[in-house]
Amino acid sequence: MGNRVLDYIEEHADELFAQGVEAEKIGKLTDRTVEIMNEAQAMRMFQPAEYGGLEYRPRQFAETVMRLASLDPAAGWVLGVCGVHPWQLAYNDKRVREEVWGEDSSIWMASPYMPTGMLTPRGDGTYSFSGRWSFSSGTDHCRWVFLGGMLTEADGSMPAEPQMVHVIIPRKDYEIIDGSWDVVGLRGTGSKDLVIKDAVVPDYRFMTWDDVVSGDGQARSGRTETLYKLPWSGMFPLGITAATVGICEGLLRLAQDYQADRINAQGTAVKDDPYTMYRFGELMADIRAARAELLANVDDLWDMTERGEQADFARRAQGRATQVRAAWRAVEAANEIYARCGGTALRMQMPMQRFWRDAQAGMHHAIHSPNTVYHASALSALGADPQGPLRMMI
Repeated sequence: MGNRVLDYIEEHADELFAQGVEAEKIGKLTDRTVEIMNEAQAMRMFQPAEYGGLEYRPRQFAETVMRLASLDPAAGWVLGVCGVHPWQLAYNDKRVREEVWGEDSSIWMASPYMPTGMLTPRGDGTYSFSGRWSFSSGTDHCRWVFLGGMLTEADGSMPAEPQMVHVIIPRKDYEIIDGSWDVVGLRGTGSKDLVIKDAVVPDYRFMTWDDVVSGDGQARSGRTETLYKLPWSGMFPLGITAATVGICEGLLRLAQDYQADRINAQGTAVKDDPYTMYRFGELMADIRAARAELLANVDDLWDMTERGEQADFARRAQGRATQVRAAWRAVEAANEIYARCGGTALRMQMPMQRFWRDAQAGMHHAIHSPNTVYHASALSALGADPQGPLRMMI
């Protein structure tokens, strides 16, 4: 499979690496990085062809995210998060697709999906939406946003059976809170807070979480492409995990360059230290394995879907467990690699320390929380049907 997006990123690898340093300083992606990503058409990989998109396979997307993250962790992370939003928009109501892409198909969309907003019916077929959200990665460069919320009764009270929703909001309806992203890692992602107060939302600009996770919304859309029939739990986490693995690949590359001529504290060339070489070989294999298992998992989901099969909960849980394990495996290996690079690697002028901090930050995303995912995967494998919180994000 060709991948002209990845080819373009490779052509600008040195420049993207350098831009990552500036992104950390200013707390968001640089304008030049955004320009390169747009020239590469990076955000169009999952966009429908009728809106100028490339309709790439998930493997191509994940490979691109990993490579970009290995050069500039913040850019890879923003692509991993925001690059999936065109995929979800593709099977939303045609009216909102036209609103978002009709005049300019190059726009970026942000998130997050955390249901901290309240969507309340106004009685005229529209809804009022208010709330505050944290962690809106790349938001300074986006003109629309997917936001999570809860659907309330007309009086604002919660119904007997609470319903989560994904709401699509234009830039004019929300405020970005500058200064709200002061963190130890992934500083360049500019993952700032958003605030909305009483935005008016038409009924076609939201989907229920049940529709999203079950695939019913996709089925009703009438889209026939394999890409838009894949499960949400296989797609949205893919970008985040791919970025995390890619950051670890970047740290590994920097460590290899640094260790090639390094003399350790015992006065021995690292290349001549059998203990370090043994462990390095093992850790490098772990990072390669994390990459391979992430790609193999999404390839399998693609093949299933192309055969006309829909992944049931047990398969989705297995896939999520694979994603989570890939991230943990890569970061655990990166931690040990970095720990073997000596005291000089701690200096702020050394790029390794930034990649190490960014890898730690990647593990703080809720997508990478292993507890309920592993629990649900294990129960499903034993023939049980997990319920309640065990079904979250699966």
